[in-house]
Amino acid sequence: MTDNIESRLKDLGYELPPTVGGDYYGTLYGTMKPYHIVGPVLHLSGHVPIRNGKPIFPGRLGETVTIEQGQEAAELTAMNAIAGMRQALGDLDRVVSIIKSLNFVACAPDFTDVHMVSTAMANRFVEVFGEERGVGCRATIGVQNLASNFCFETWIEVEIK
Repeated sequence: MTDNIESRLKDLGYELPPTVGGDYYGTLYGTMKPYHIVGPVLHLSGHVPIRNGKPIFPGRLGETVTIEQGQEAAELTAMNAIAGMRQALGDLDRVVSIIKSLNFVACAPDFTDVHMVSTAMANRFVEVFGEERGVGCRATIGVQNLASNFCFETWIEVEIK
């Protein structure tokens, strides 16, 4: 595999979703910006499993959404977050490493496998950025609801150059 992230994405057969100008779907939920850079740290606002303006697998894990569907949603969220990184940085090769992610899984009260969902997102980051740059610190929290009935959301900090 190549060290250039754009080439790696192509080699893996992945296409990032478009980010149009300053548009960011998170602004549908109130006043916010998609990212903020402080020194060598990129802070990304919440990213969700949205495709063509619609949530995929809406609902709660352990009720209407299976673990496999939640994992697919988390993988799509990773791709949306990578697109957000490219929007913020212009060049994905500026990513030094994923620092941390805070993940939210909408789930039934007795669903305790929230980590299995966020692991799918973390694995996608490793696949795209490699082990050294793609693994960050992580916490995953089960919640009752997320905006627009999303089953997954993440907030990410990235070390940049």
